[in-house]
Amino acid sequence: MRLHDFKPLFLGCRHSALISQIHAVMVSSGLLSHGNSISQLISSYAKAGDLESAHKLFDKIPLRRVDSWNAMIIAYSKSECPVEVVNVYNQMVLEGVKPDSSTFTVALKACMILQDLEKGEEIWEKVVECGYENDVFVGSSVLNMYAKCGNMDKAIVVFEKMQRRDIVCWTTMITGFVQSGKGKEAVDLYRWMQREGMVGDGVVMLGLMQASANIADTKLGLSVHGYMIRRALPMDVNMLTSLVDMYAKNGELEIATRVFRKMPYRNTVSWSALISGFAQNGLAVDALQLLIEMQVSGFTPDVASLVSALLACSHVVSLKLGRSIHGYVARKVIMDQVLSTALIDMYAKCGLISCARSLYDHMSSKDLICWNTIIACYGIHGHGREALTLFQQMKHKIEPDHATFAALLSALSHSGLVEEGRHWFDVMVNEYKIKPSEKHYACLVDLLARAGEVEEAKELIISMETKPGLAVWVALLSGCHKHKKLLIGELAANRVLELIPENAGTYVLVANFFAAAKMWDEAAVVRKVMKKAGMKKVPGYSGVEVNGRHHAFLMGDTSHPQYEQIIRLLCNLENEMKAMGYVPKTEFVLQNLEEEVKVKMLCNHSERLAIAFGLLNTTPGTRLLITKNLRVCGDCHEVTKFISVIVKREIIVRDVKRFHHFKDGICSCGDYW
Repeated sequence: MRLHDFKPLFLGCRHSALISQIHAVMVSSGLLSHGNSISQLISSYAKAGDLESAHKLFDKIPLRRVDSWNAMIIAYSKSECPVEVVNVYNQMVLEGVKPDSSTFTVALKACMILQDLEKGEEIWEKVVECGYENDVFVGSSVLNMYAKCGNMDKAIVVFEKMQRRDIVCWTTMITGFVQSGKGKEAVDLYRWMQREGMVGDGVVMLGLMQASANIADTKLGLSVHGYMIRRALPMDVNMLTSLVDMYAKNGELEIATRVFRKMPYRNTVSWSALISGFAQNGLAVDALQLLIEMQVSGFTPDVASLVSALLACSHVVSLKLGRSIHGYVARKVIMDQVLSTALIDMYAKCGLISCARSLYDHMSSKDLICWNTIIACYGIHGHGREALTLFQQMKHKIEPDHATFAALLSALSHSGLVEEGRHWFDVMVNEYKIKPSEKHYACLVDLLARAGEVEEAKELIISMETKPGLAVWVALLSGCHKHKKLLIGELAANRVLELIPENAGTYVLVANFFAAAKMWDEAAVVRKVMKKAGMKKVPGYSGVEVNGRHHAFLMGDTSHPQYEQIIRLLCNLENEMKAMGYVPKTEFVLQNLEEEVKVKMLCNHSERLAIAFGLLNTTPGTRLLITKNLRVCGDCHEVTKFISVIVKREIIVRDVKRFHHFKDGICSCGDYW
């Protein structure tokens, strides 16, 4: 027999025993030493899953050529044994055999899988030494390794030096930037690719869609969508799902829904993308309705859709539905860290911090996100010392990151723990070498300013290495507003206006500061700016869940069927409060009106209407949870303390910033918010 006669057997054989027989025949006929027969036999053993026989044969080769080494390396690579790939490569180099393009390509891929950047860079040095740095396949492999290891700075250095780049190189770089959270760099690279005359394929378009979502560039997303239509690129379920996700994350929910409804086939990921979009854009009711529709359509919710549904429950404070989802998860889904963390967040934001803590305590393992979540949850409930205790436990088990310190500083701010805030900010910078972001500065400025230390807060802002942003000046302004620090407050108000905020609520804060300072002309100017820009003050509204149904109330809204009963109850409560010493705080009505009118306006604040409705429609002793879209005003805060004594109930109010637990005439915030 000739070697040529064995080639069909090499290609088709998948059974180790038969390969052994062929091996024996080749040995007896003297064909094993011919050409690349050993390499083919090694590959055949590997395809049959018999790596042990493959390596035994490899070890018996007296003089191993590069094709034999490559056969062994590729065999381990295809069998998903990256450690063995690197070991064989090391042995090859030690024996003085010069690797070729295939060797380097597979070895670099193994380093990428192992996330072993140090070894990968050592191999890249060997690539240059052997003269393969301009090989496009090797180049693509090193780019992929850097990208998957998250080092795009080194990837771009290699990329820029490449003499030849194929579509794989460009795609690797674009997707690498996207996955590293550098959407702008991904778009810039695509523009460069276009200038080089390269045409983007479906993978590049997927990367650009994700970049569009990451940098909130709807125009780019529309452009990518249009390009795909013009080029008639295949629109499979993955591509269409990415479009839904991109539009949803950019807030274009109408377009996202239109694309979703026109999909000829949808999968679970498609449903999750749209549900997540609605939940993340604050349209919780729509998100929950989609979850129900998803199940009616025969799809089983995955982790992503369940997490989004829990996020929606947190937004609308639907504890009943949140518990229902928890029950579904317990029965149908394997509880992982992601779901557990989402449940912790849901219970905390629905007012049950004790349930959140119980879930947390029962978790067998906790990742960084879980620790950050529970610290933030204690923070919004005003339990700053508990948040600090958790942080101190955490730092002995897992290293805190920038998000951990943001959660901790926010928690300390909500509790007015000034000394602790100063200390841990310094620890973050000096011990953990974390460069403070806008969020960290805003938390510390808020903590100082709300404690009345507005001069120190101003000095902190001046010391910032980067230009202070809107959040920092708003934090200072809020503290000045609270403590009536007019001089620094006016400075902060003007800085806020210079930054041209897009949020109407920020303009309202500035106008309210001027009004509180009796600077009526300045307040009027700000309101004129709002009117000219088409901005309207967001009306205050509050909600309460009764028997699983959410009821919402606007300030001064008389349309509710029980409005007369609500007002009657509030009048009775006010009479009892006045007998207990309550005096209306009309300074919280920031309009130039008569005192009598101000008192009447306070009585119609939305949280009072929601509390009264809850009292009328629940049994005595039932805990009430009220949600409000704005900060609780000082007068309503005082009133709720009185009501908690009169009706002997716990009343929890979740405003836009934090929770207030009212019981027996005391609030958990200690009158600090």
